[in-house]
Amino acid sequence: MDPGVRSEVILSVYIISFLLGLPTNLVALYAFSVKINSKPVLTDILLLNLTVSDLLFLIILPLKMNEAVSGMQWHLSSVLCSITSFIFFSTIYSSSLLLMAVSVVRYIALAFPVTYHKLQKPVYAMIISAAIWLITTAHCSITFITQHLPSLSSEDSGVCYENFTAQQLTIVLPVRLEFFFVLCVIPLLICVYCYLRCIVILYSRPRISLKQKQKAIGMAVGTLAVLLICVLPYNISHLLSFIEGESPKWRHYTLLLSTFNTCIDPIIFYFSSSTFQGIGKKLIFKKCVFTGKQPTNSS
Repeated sequence: MDPGVRSEVILSVYIISFLLGLPTNLVALYAFSVKINSKPVLTDILLLNLTVSDLLFLIILPLKMNEAVSGMQWHLSSVLCSITSFIFFSTIYSSSLLLMAVSVVRYIALAFPVTYHKLQKPVYAMIISAAIWLITTAHCSITFITQHLPSLSSEDSGVCYENFTAQQLTIVLPVRLEFFFVLCVIPLLICVYCYLRCIVILYSRPRISLKQKQKAIGMAVGTLAVLLICVLPYNISHLLSFIEGESPKWRHYTLLLSTFNTCIDPIIFYFSSSTFQGIGKKLIFKKCVFTGKQPTNSS
């Protein structure tokens, strides 16, 4: 393990993310499943895919915990390492692209309501989601190529997707540069444009209440904060890796920010979907009834 990497810090973040992210995302999964079965909406289907992405990430997180417990050494099979890395990284990027897709849909709904109405068919959301999953899985197949292609495979089995050979770096570094631009910068710029336009449009319409405007701005700021804080730093390490020819020492810690993303996404769900709000309030009410407490009115 790199002496600058503290495995106990990594393990702590993994545990917190797992304990907070798993139940909240399960609630989100239930909420969107109920809505889609009754009246599917484009945004809800995209957010359902985002929930599935987060849950896949959380499911393989115990394997990453085992790695952290072992001092960032990988004692499981190389095949399991590839599968874990593939899911770990592909879900990070699928989340970013799905958030981008939601921002585009929100913008179309405000700027082009007639077009938005025509898009309200489940098949369009399914096509968008399938395209996003295809893009991310195709890119992240690099985790299998670098470790199992005979001409690139490394004999260092003590770590998982680390300590690349010179031959592996000739493949990994250009791919990381593509990740930075295609899977990070472009989605980020699209989100910034869409949400800035949404804010301008909202404030140009006097019939929309101030509360609704503030809610929309909060959702926009929250989504952009996720991309800037949880996703961008890790991708900047891709750019620096390509420039310097090796991974920065702080790269492991940027992945921890991406891990926290699974806890933040349900907050975005809450403000993005009335369905999630309704289910969440029902579950809170049931809990209050079960414990004999009266739910408080915070409005």
